[in-house]
Amino acid sequence: MFSTLVAVALSSSLFLTVTSQGIVCNVTSPCPESTPCCSEYGYCGTGNFCLGGCNPLYSNSLDSCLPNPLCEDATHTFADNSRILTNASYFDGNASEYDWVVDKGSIINTNSSGGELGLILTETNGGTRLSSTRYVHYGTISAQLKTGRWPGVVTAFITMSNIKDEIDWEFPGANTTTGQTNYYWQGVIPNATHGRTETGVSDTFANYHNYTIDWQPDALTFSIDGNVVRTIKQADAVDPTTGINEYPNTPSRIQLSLWPAGINSSAPGTVEWSGGMIDWQDPDYVSAGHFYALVQSVSVKCADPQSPGANITSYVYGSNQTTDTPAIAFSNQTTVNGAGHLFEIVRFGGLGGTAVSWIVPALLGIAVALV
Repeated sequence: MFSTLVAVALSSSLFLTVTSQGIVCNVTSPCPESTPCCSEYGYCGTGNFCLGGCNPLYSNSLDSCLPNPLCEDATHTFADNSRILTNASYFDGNASEYDWVVDKGSIINTNSSGGELGLILTETNGGTRLSSTRYVHYGTISAQLKTGRWPGVVTAFITMSNIKDEIDWEFPGANTTTGQTNYYWQGVIPNATHGRTETGVSDTFANYHNYTIDWQPDALTFSIDGNVVRTIKQADAVDPTTGINEYPNTPSRIQLSLWPAGINSSAPGTVEWSGGMIDWQDPDYVSAGHFYALVQSVSVKCADPQSPGANITSYVYGSNQTTDTPAIAFSNQTTVNGAGHLFEIVRFGGLGGTAVSWIVPALLGIAVALV
């Protein structure tokens, strides 16, 4: 399924917060200068609207959003929750301080086997979503997790860019012997689905499995416990109707979620896909007071198309390198809200592009090309 469903299902209270701004942003209505940043929920604002999920294509200008924190190789384990900010509205963009933010919902830590992160779903508070504070612009991401096992409850491990490029591992409902892989380009729902069901996995609720997204410029590979189950070549991702290559290609956050698809506000097709309506009288729910999924670790191996220099801190968007794809640049601009801009931007081409770099002293307003 796609991200809009997750956003709506997770976040009635968050949705009310952003709608209070009152100004909708989309492809035909970018944000005004007074509230320049288009949030991931499609509303204009300032402050944390300019951080994770801020859509530069619908904002007042491409540089209205804060730069996206640069990818770093890491293995995240959860002996405690000290590297997780449990309320994303307090996040200021400093990815060195926190590795993850809770966008909505609640987490627990089991403090067993070295610690397990629990994502919680309740009838009154909805689901839970965690987002990484750093972005990945190609790389190999693996999550070792146990899914839910209840109709209407969806466990998800995905990557999501600010312009809605998306790569999914999802586990809907009570089926604990399959997983679903999918990808989207700029939030477009394709004429023919890119989704596929992967079989042959043992009980996803009882057993930890290592689910991998290996996202490279030329191919996207999904694996379970080191075994490849699906590969999509970038060259094969062209929509035959539009001629547009729908391969994800922009810096993305890693997201882990447990969300309620089987509820009255969901579309009938979503409820059916998720295994039916959620049973709030299920013995597991009655006993624990919640549904849950467990995460033991998340590993990240970055694979930027070009190696960032020593002073690089972030990614920024530039004007389109093709009709449909914005250019991505390295930058040493700060990612922290309210900290101002620094000195250097290093730009590079995308798929099939010629690399070009330059230095931009922001205060002087000049650019010097580098050979």
